[in-house]
Amino acid sequence: MLRDFGQVLTAMVTPFDAGGKVDFGAARELAQMLIDSGNDGLVVAGTTGEGPVIPAEEKVKLFAAVKEAVGDKGTVLANTGNYNTAESVALSKEAEAIGMDGVMLVVPYYNKPSQEGLYQHFKTIAQAIKLPVLLYNVPSRTVRNLEAATVKRLAEVENIVAIKEASGDLDQATELCSIAPGDFHIYSGDDSLTLPLLSVGGHGVVSVAGHLVGKRIKEMVVAYGEGNVDKARKIHRELYPLFKILFLTTNPVPVKTALKLIGYPVGDVKLPLVPLNSSELGRLKGVLRDYDLLK
Repeated sequence: MLRDFGQVLTAMVTPFDAGGKVDFGAARELAQMLIDSGNDGLVVAGTTGEGPVIPAEEKVKLFAAVKEAVGDKGTVLANTGNYNTAESVALSKEAEAIGMDGVMLVVPYYNKPSQEGLYQHFKTIAQAIKLPVLLYNVPSRTVRNLEAATVKRLAEVENIVAIKEASGDLDQATELCSIAPGDFHIYSGDDSLTLPLLSVGGHGVVSVAGHLVGKRIKEMVVAYGEGNVDKARKIHRELYPLFKILFLTTNPVPVKTALKLIGYPVGDVKLPLVPLNSSELGRLKGVLRDYDLLK
């Protein structure tokens, strides 16, 4: 069973056509570009991929299209988790049947389960499949934090192998790195915290900026791993303004806009998300120009 998804994964945006349907052709092209530009793998239909507004049948087709496009050149994880355990099990089984490399399971949102409820939710889904599982903790969106002690329990489940830690809490990340098994990988869920997380024992990042600067992020992660901390620090500081501008409003609105500006036909975000206003658009263009991304 695969236990290492790679160090730099990008949470891929989902291209939509003018009618709001998934544009599978554009998704294939985008996936290939991302793998060719430094990413070890992709997460499909996650937060950045607007997963909550994609019908299940389209998600399954999207998973298959991206995996077909990437092939063996990188890992492809399907975001199959939501607030409904039974639905999450069903979608995870479909992802397994397609041949995905793993699944990502987000903390259930809206229904606010206890830590025991979280443990039982994730354990139930993981034990229904053989695919490796990446947990996803993002309390700013789910309201509920997946605590380090609960993650430690979940790491005892054979195919729960990693977590995307997006709490923004470096103390919690440090505790996770301290108590999790050695082969359990902790990924930063925030580009701007990738280097700090690596410094306390993290493995890599599930990135948004990887759409635009995947090669440079990979250089930073590799440099740190090779002991070249000064180089890693330099790259982190260089990329920091880009990391921050991509969150000037709700993700994935800025990154999807950026991709369109540099020539990738990913379409608009779907309601309830809305496009950038004129002020936000101006700020984004300014930063993209600073990085020579706008030609």
